[in-house]
Amino acid sequence: MRLTFTIQRYNPETDAHQHEEQFRLDVGRGMTVLESLIRIKNEQDGTLSLRYSCRSAICGSCAMEINGAEKLACRTTVRRELERHGQIAVAPLKNLPVIKDLVVDMSSFWGKVLDVTPWLSSTSPASAAHPGDPMRLLPGSYQFHNVDACIMCGACVAACTSHEVSKGFLGPAALAKAERFMADPREPETAKRRRLVELDQENGIWDCVRCNFCVQVCPKDVKPMEAIIRLRRRAIESGLVSSGGARHITGFSEIVQQEGRLNEARMPLKIVGFSLKRLLRLLPLGLKMLLKGKVPNPLAPPIPGIAQVRSIFGVARRRAAGS
Repeated sequence: MRLTFTIQRYNPETDAHQHEEQFRLDVGRGMTVLESLIRIKNEQDGTLSLRYSCRSAICGSCAMEINGAEKLACRTTVRRELERHGQIAVAPLKNLPVIKDLVVDMSSFWGKVLDVTPWLSSTSPASAAHPGDPMRLLPGSYQFHNVDACIMCGACVAACTSHEVSKGFLGPAALAKAERFMADPREPETAKRRRLVELDQENGIWDCVRCNFCVQVCPKDVKPMEAIIRLRRRAIESGLVSSGGARHITGFSEIVQQEGRLNEARMPLKIVGFSLKRLLRLLPLGLKMLLKGKVPNPLAPPIPGIAQVRSIFGVARRRAAGS
């Protein structure tokens, strides 16, 4: 079967902008996109640049955009892409500078991974039987939730909507890596606290908008967004509740516990806190909410079933205290 491959090209030495080029290639049953690109490079255009290594979905080198989604070319079959999309269009990963053709600059990606200190902060005496012995992870003493399966392909960062608008955001891969060390029993509690304080800052755990794209594109089912949520939960449990994101969560819970439902008029006040300047900025929003009927009557009686709602919160508190 002879197919047309549309490949986004860019050579910084000759091109002012990225552009598309088409190649016709005979493909066989079971051929992957990576195999097709290698054949195009070997048989039609030796200047085509791309990354690949293991060809077994282990190294993550061949991550690229295929038909609008971030995928590993080595595990993406041409036939399935053709059945789903009716075409084969290949482009470099988004949100990362393009070096040439399908090759992107991963420097910022690796820099952010380094920013979360992706190693144990110090040795714990309880982890080794004798000085100098390797620290051991005992079975059942940890739960990494598969974040250790990350192959650092960069697909999640390319799909991340927060990273698209804020290049300073640490990103899904780096935050998932940080959560892996938060879950490591060999990491001292003081070091975990320091990690949380750093991750609680701007461009950290609260900048994720939970779009879920990183979960969808991850080839190893790491679920970075869920790791970020676990970090947020740890931060709140540790008393780090001054950020806007933390105030949103705690304020939401407090309002529902008190009133049995969300009071949208009180929610912005919970997030803003006692900042007069920010409160004044909220006044137009408050007036619009009032006109739209979004401000409940403060003198209205409690909603039916509020006792049951409060009992749920009571059970949750007791369980948390027991754990």
